[in-house]
Amino acid sequence: MEPNPELRGFIDADGKIKSWPSKQAKQFLLLDMLGEKFEAGKEYNAQEINKILNMNHTFNDPALLRRELITRKILQRSPDGRSYWKMENSSNSDYAGK
Repeated sequence: MEPNPELRGFIDADGKIKSWPSKQAKQFLLLDMLGEKFEAGKEYNAQEINKILNMNHTFNDPALLRRELITRKILQRSPDGRSYWKMENSSNSDYAGK
């Protein structure tokens, strides 16, 4: 799948995020792209989340990405922080461009 042309400067030749944009609209597009790497309804532990994030970015900050995925409600986290899951139909497309 060809990445969104707006994200060209933020994604390397392997399709990994190489830097985090300052503009929210581009952040939302990247978060949607990352969200596609998770299976809806499947439960993940922190190590599994970090492994998926580390396989899909090169700037070495999985905590930033995990926090943003949770803040934007693409991923949910249990109160004790031991499990994570992707919500059905979770997307930032409503926010893109705002």
